[in-house]
Amino acid sequence: MNPHSPHRRGRALTTVAATATAALLAFGVAASPALANAARGTYVGNAVNGPHLYFEGTHQSVRPSLFNLKLEGGETLQTYCIDYETQIIGGAKYEENEWANYPGKGDFADPAKVHWILQNSYPTVGVQAVAEKSGVAGLTKEQAVAGTQAAIWHFSNGTKLDESNPRNDASAIALYEYLVKNAKAIEQPEPTLTITPKSVEGKAGETIGEFKVETSAESLELDLTAPDGVELVDLETGKPVEKVADGGSFGVKVPEDAKPGEATVSASTTAEVKAGRLFKGVEGQKATQTLITAKSSEISVTDEVAVKWAEADKDKPTPTPTPSDKPGEKPSPTPTPDDSESPSPTPDDKETPAPKPDDSKPSLPVTGAALTGLVAAGVAAVGAGGGAIYLSRKRRSATDSAGE
Repeated sequence: MNPHSPHRRGRALTTVAATATAALLAFGVAASPALANAARGTYVGNAVNGPHLYFEGTHQSVRPSLFNLKLEGGETLQTYCIDYETQIIGGAKYEENEWANYPGKGDFADPAKVHWILQNSYPTVGVQAVAEKSGVAGLTKEQAVAGTQAAIWHFSNGTKLDESNPRNDASAIALYEYLVKNAKAIEQPEPTLTITPKSVEGKAGETIGEFKVETSAESLELDLTAPDGVELVDLETGKPVEKVADGGSFGVKVPEDAKPGEATVSASTTAEVKAGRLFKGVEGQKATQTLITAKSSEISVTDEVAVKWAEADKDKPTPTPTPSDKPGEKPSPTPTPDDSESPSPTPDDKETPAPKPDDSKPSLPVTGAALTGLVAAGVAAVGAGGGAIYLSRKRRSATDSAGE
């Protein structure tokens, strides 16, 4: 097998673990309707039954027990109750849920201290070790269950064990007092396996997504279900990957010529699940106690994310130039008017008439054809004047001759 090629499997990875993921259920986080990969199981009986106990405000006894919750994948978890006011129903179906969405009756007083009790008492810690640490000599498994359950109810539902009732088991009371007095708020368990985000979209030719992995396992093997050519890659190096460690990330590289499509990436592992996971009865059945895992367990877990892509962007066509009027001549761009040029004056609606010539003033010199006309007129005038003088002299001469 190519070490750089991720395993390809069908989508339906049915290990229940598949459902047992992501949230190891943080204390005090915002509530959500349901977990995407919630584990599911069935109540199949009791692991340990403790002695009957009496609580303040009631004359009826309660028998604390450690319950067996069998998950769909076959694993069996041991659980305590965190819903004092509700009975457990035989064969009830359960589903993982968030602490902040506490589905039991009454107020949940201090879940962080409940988690401390789970980490410091039976069955996470052996009976002998609990006896030594609490100072309760001769503590039995049954007494340890009773005292631990009573302390859990104190912080989950605000109950108080009736220590003055002589019918209460002395060792169970002593362990209860120790746990209530010493309980501290501690951090919630970390997720066993979470891949985020759950879905990303992109285009062919891209590396889609930055999927981040959180897990309590050392590393995870990735399973890719996708068309040929699609591969998982390291986002920093771009090289193919098939495993990712806690805190690591990966992307899905899609070929540029890929048609629109989708792929899924899943990861599964077997890891230790710490105590503190909350389970509630599924809807549609009779109300049943809310349970909480009592100890760490080995469980198979899985998570899955989805990728979709569209066709790659095609190159835009180059615009065709506008042909010029003359072959082989590039079209001249239309000149942009210069803002600095002064606009042509707008003609006045009424034209100013030309001034009349002043006869009293000498006129300007005349040139050209007009001058030639004047000269000819002058010559004719001179000729006429000469003729008149000649006739006048001739008449005078004739008169003088007649008088002699």
